[in-house]
Amino acid sequence: MKLTTKSFGVVAILAGSAFCAFGAQAQEPAQNDGLNASLWYQTAVEYKTTAISVYAGATRLLDDAIGDHNWTAALEQDGNYSSKPPAIILDVDETVLDNSAYQSWVVTANTSYSSKTWAAFVNDAISTPTPGALELTKAAAAKGVEVFYVSNRKAPEEAATIKNLQQYGFPYADADHVMLRGEKEEWGSAKATRRSAVAADYRVIMLFGDNFGDFTDDIGGGIAKRLETMDTFATYWGERWFMLPNPTYGSWESAAFDDNWKKSADERRSDKLNALNSWSGPKE
Repeated sequence: MKLTTKSFGVVAILAGSAFCAFGAQAQEPAQNDGLNASLWYQTAVEYKTTAISVYAGATRLLDDAIGDHNWTAALEQDGNYSSKPPAIILDVDETVLDNSAYQSWVVTANTSYSSKTWAAFVNDAISTPTPGALELTKAAAAKGVEVFYVSNRKAPEEAATIKNLQQYGFPYADADHVMLRGEKEEWGSAKATRRSAVAADYRVIMLFGDNFGDFTDDIGGGIAKRLETMDTFATYWGERWFMLPNPTYGSWESAAFDDNWKKSADERRSDKLNALNSWSGPKE
């Protein structure tokens, strides 16, 4: 077929359009397993109202917890604690402070968590309060309850963490009440030693967190074992222990692959799929 100048121009335009379409397609963001979780955490009223409800329920129980001198939330509490002043312990990340900007960056940059990028984010001190957290901590402080922040952020990140908490007016946001991993030799990622340190001088009336390890160190053993441990403390949930939802990360994820982070991403995803209890599908 003989191409005229006009028809050649049309072909060129079509070819250029096809190239642009291909280029646009090639530039689409890569899929990331954390997209829906991060989107839900940042935008869903279902998340925000859940967090508000958790903290509101705890606030209503403050007077009962303060008045009942046999009331304690810490498994590490021992001896004669009834005369000790009351305190509450809260995790920081996704419990008191919302770090979803970091998780969203992980998704949009199609990367993964690293201690280096996380430290840079923490030092920017741009996290915002989790809905309801500021109101609960202020209400507790107003009733004479000391507030401790027990976080697995690393010790060198203490100044930035305190700065971030103070800019929103969180009570007791100081070096004595912000207890980070590694500040003392015995303060590892498991939090029992830090809860014990608080319980030595205070009656711990409530614990708040987004991860099982914010309440007990007995969090391993796979999904079935974790469910058994959860049931063991059935009377604690919603009265002494208050869990915030966090679908973006946590020990719940690694439970599906036996906490073995040496597995490849594909192996971990396969284990997660195998952990699902799925419908068999429609019958033909």
